Parts: sequence; C-alpha cells; structure tokens
Amino acid sequence: MIDRTRREALAGVGTVAAAALAGCADAVVPGGDEEGEPDPIDRTGEERVTVAVGADAGFAFAPANLVVDAGTTVRWEWTGAGGAHNVVDKGGAFESELTGEEGHVFKHAFAESGVFEYVCTPHQTRGMEGRIEVVE
Repeated sequence: MIDRTRREALAGVGTVAAAALAGCADAVVPGGDEEGEPDPIDRTGEERVTVAVGADAGFAFAPANLVVDAGTTVRWEWTGAGGAHNVVDKGGAFESELTGEEGHVFKHAFAESGVFEYVCTPHQTRGMEGRIEVVE
C-alpha cells in the first residue's frame, strides 16, 4: 500500500484536473458563440417585439440578442428588478431615460438594416448588454 500525504493527494488531483481541462480552452459555450454571446432569437415577421429590462435577477435584457425585420418596433419593458436601468445604443441611435419604475416602456422603430448594440449604462460592467440585428 502506498502512503501519501493529503497534500500529495490533492496535488495529484489538481494535475489530473488541469490536464483534463487543457483541451477545453477554445470550447464554445452551448447556446452561444465563441465570445459567450447568446444565440440570436429570430423575431423576423413580427411587427412588434418586447424585451424585458431587469430580467434574470435584475441585471439582464431578455431576450438579449434578437434578429428583426426593418420596420419592426422593439419595446423595452421594465420589470422593476435591479434598480434603475436605461437602454442606450452604443452608436447613438436611441437612448431611454434612467428609471426603475416597473412597467415603464421605451420603444424604438428600426427603419434600416444594421446591427445595434446597446447597454444599461449603470450596469454595463455587470454585463447588462443587448444586441439587435435588423435585416431587410
């Protein structure tokens, strides 16, 4: 019987775990892309789409990644969770007021195709970001 100390045993377990994970560095997160972005939700064919503001424990947009047709109006509706939020396009196409009021609604009609990335400025560092791809 081999007599090992606890430290030796734990070191061996750590080595095995590191070796097992070595090939996983470039793995893709299921349901997302290489950057961890969620797969886009296809809402083409719909005139109006709603996004929850303050979803998932208060610090997310849901859905956070959409594909819509040009001419679609996106409607952001506040859940009341997570404090005050806003919706600000990184390119300056739209910006809502900052509020925590449950049921507050902000709308934007997307007239032209393109990709619009937006954030909640107070919670951007917590990953509260969204993306809308507008297609013809």
